[in-house]
Amino acid sequence: MLKKPKLSFWQILNMNVGFFGIQYSFGLQQSAVTPIYDFLGASPDQIPILHLAGPVTGLLVQPIIGALSDKTWSPKFGRRKPFFLIGAIVCSLALLAFPFSSSLWMAAGLLWILDAGNNTAMEPYRALIADKLDDDQQPLGFQMQSFFTGLGQVLANLSLFIFPLIFIGSTGSLPTWVYASFFLGAFCSIASIIWSISKTEEIPPTPEELEKLKEKRSVFGPLIEIFSAIKDMPRVMWQLALVYLFQWYALFCYWQNSSKSVALSVWNATPDNKEAYSEAVSWTGLVNGWYNVVTFLVAFALVGFAKKYSAKKVHAFCLLIAAIGFLAFPHIQNKNLLFFAITGFGIGWASMMGIPYLMIVADIPKERYGVYMGIINMMIVIPMIIQTLSFGYILKYFLNNDPRMAISFAGVLLIISAILTLFIKSKNNIKNVKIQPTGH
Repeated sequence: MLKKPKLSFWQILNMNVGFFGIQYSFGLQQSAVTPIYDFLGASPDQIPILHLAGPVTGLLVQPIIGALSDKTWSPKFGRRKPFFLIGAIVCSLALLAFPFSSSLWMAAGLLWILDAGNNTAMEPYRALIADKLDDDQQPLGFQMQSFFTGLGQVLANLSLFIFPLIFIGSTGSLPTWVYASFFLGAFCSIASIIWSISKTEEIPPTPEELEKLKEKRSVFGPLIEIFSAIKDMPRVMWQLALVYLFQWYALFCYWQNSSKSVALSVWNATPDNKEAYSEAVSWTGLVNGWYNVVTFLVAFALVGFAKKYSAKKVHAFCLLIAAIGFLAFPHIQNKNLLFFAITGFGIGWASMMGIPYLMIVADIPKERYGVYMGIINMMIVIPMIIQTLSFGYILKYFLNNDPRMAISFAGVLLIISAILTLFIKSKNNIKNVKIQPTGH
């Protein structure tokens, strides 16, 4: 087996710079797309279905692109890098076009394109770490991706706070600050990927691997393997799937409604009042940036607690802290106190990024580690799809189309997920486990 060369800290950093642009774009999706829908006249119960792009493209694009990149090799372009570049180009073009959306459905269509581009670039990025780094250096590689995830999303949210102060007024159907934020996102997406591609050489496959790449493979092979793995899935993963159903449903409720909740509770404003609502959106961007800072600060400390107290107890506690924050969030009228409430979600988000892997890793056979990581991604996006299809009805007929009630509803769902976490039974052998951060 070919021994992988040791890379310097700066080489590992350079190969992961592109993750910054991808996550900057995801940060814009989380915090800016709902306000854009509002500016274009969406009713509250339409918002969930308009966000269907994210989970569906995550469910379909990531496993397909991952399988395709596994079977790709070009002496000139490499294996993973072509997908980074294609994804970044698609993403940048969608970000450039987004502010020019003249209708609600044009914006929704561009979101599908944007998310497909992001997922095309992101999925092979995780594989690149395994391709390039040996076992000793892989933790640093994944930790670097975690760092750029936090940095990208924090700066995206900061742009939503700063640009409305600089770029005042409207251009076309949308406030001018939307153009500035999305144009900067387009630049970051393509520039960061080009930087990584130019600074990183991929390891060529061995002659034996090249022969395997030339072999004719079944188009349905990956699908057959996925269904087989689901049939044989350890019980602990089914238990985690139930936790994830409530957990990720709750998060989508928050991301879709946070800006409007803040606008009502602090500014007593609706999207019809563009000036006050823009101020609320920019402040929500700052608040969401803060929870990503909290996540970065506490993520690795949680691993130590998990070793001491068990992963499921730590995750349940973090979900409970996040739930308390969500329940308090819509009742806060002082905008500065929102940072205290969202700190709870920052702690919960830090746990969601890594601790669930500790609960299941000892139960997963090593030869199927890759396919089960893909199934976990399915367990994340399926609840989001269910949310986009069902929550509009719930919001309209049970929550009075009130975004503040949506945040409270999310808090209740997190309490349920915390309780379900305590029923998980796993081997939980987490010593020497290397944590891999999750993405969107």
